[in-house]
Amino acid sequence: MEIEHKKIGSKGLFFVRGDKGTVAEMVYTMPSADKMIIEHTEVSEALKGQSAGYKLVLAAVDYARANNIKIIPLCPFANSVFKKKPELADVLVK
Repeated sequence: MEIEHKKIGSKGLFFVRGDKGTVAEMVYTMPSADKMIIEHTEVSEALKGQSAGYKLVLAAVDYARANNIKIIPLCPFANSVFKKKPELADVLVK
């Protein structure tokens, strides 16, 4: 599963392409250069059981760490991942 990243101005998404278009995506906004708000995560039934949503969150964490960005997970799914994985807390806005 290849996760791609696309940034358009102050918005962006991490996503997975399938044969018929996007099959998973996590949408975010950047209210400032050092803050990312994860707004929404959606995964197609075709990827059920493959941890696609979790992998999208990890891609955002990797990106945040590489670019000195802190994350605000407004998306309920992303927020649940951060609560279950304390090792990811270093990228959260305190």
